[in-house]
Amino acid sequence: MTQKIAILPGDGIGPEITAQAVRLLDKLIAQGLDAEYEYAPLGGAAYDQYGSPYPEATQTLCRAADAVLLGAVGGPQYDTLPRPVRPERGLLAIRKDLNLFANLRPAVLFPELADASTLKPEVVAGLDILIVRELTGDIYFGEPRGIRTLDNGEREGFNTMRYRESEIRRIAKVSFEAAQRRNKKLCSVDKANVLETTELWKEIFTEVSKDYPDVELSHMYVDNAAMQLVRAPKQFDVIATGNIFGDILSDQASMLTGSIGMLPSASLDENGKGLYEPSHGSAPDIAGQNKANPLATVLSLAMLLRYSLKDEARAAQVENAVQKVLQQGFRTADIAEAGAKVLSCSQMGDALLDAL
Repeated sequence: MTQKIAILPGDGIGPEITAQAVRLLDKLIAQGLDAEYEYAPLGGAAYDQYGSPYPEATQTLCRAADAVLLGAVGGPQYDTLPRPVRPERGLLAIRKDLNLFANLRPAVLFPELADASTLKPEVVAGLDILIVRELTGDIYFGEPRGIRTLDNGEREGFNTMRYRESEIRRIAKVSFEAAQRRNKKLCSVDKANVLETTELWKEIFTEVSKDYPDVELSHMYVDNAAMQLVRAPKQFDVIATGNIFGDILSDQASMLTGSIGMLPSASLDENGKGLYEPSHGSAPDIAGQNKANPLATVLSLAMLLRYSLKDEARAAQVENAVQKVLQQGFRTADIAEAGAKVLSCSQMGDALLDAL
């Protein structure tokens, strides 16, 4: 049966980087991949067209799709909008609407980019980490929240951090199963010495570990984990953590790989349906200049093929194409070292098509 993909180019550099991934998708379809795709707006582009960052037409398409490929959302022109209609609200809304609770962010250092990392090559060479971030709970979604004026006239901002046991158990299951497919080491990151929410997180992960005796479980406070990621990142295999900690740690881990422009991500529901997007933002400062690095989006396409379309062979084909262009010395500006062949966004797409 033909599998359906929703393409959401988004804002800023989103349309440019998504276009390069779609070029590869077109070639895979021409080679026999039984899939079709359709475009829809999300974020600022959707607000401009419909007055909503996640309009009904986009909802309908994404609910019916087997997988969703997203560029990026946001831009300074939307910063003065009321908070409920800002582009980022569209991203939170689609995650909640599709129940995409498990965010997988691999941080893999291609050997060719060892010198592009800000850390010493011997610290990061061979790096291969997977961060599993819970995506639909925690302080980003907790209620009550808001800004209020106290009796004395002073304003106060407040948010609520909360997790239910069932939410923790399901992300723990995803994390342990991911570790089973890798090197069977799982580090659960919390702040259980201060936050009761993450004390429960730690307890549940310890309980669930009894169902996975082949996986070595460890626990680490988030501040120490942040330090260890730059001190000795190769000690980690799979890291599991909540929404806010995962947001921060995954961006930190991206720089170990040379550029956030190299970091893909997958956000999955309980059945393997997913939203796939690069971990970087919309980069409005270079939007429309054909300078953006499309490799994280292309690697997100590979994750889409692997996790939602269950096509390991074509996923590996895309990843091998990325490695081949790097071996050939091709770089976009964000990962270019001295002597590299610096390509534009579309030229990198050309090189990837040749490699594919």
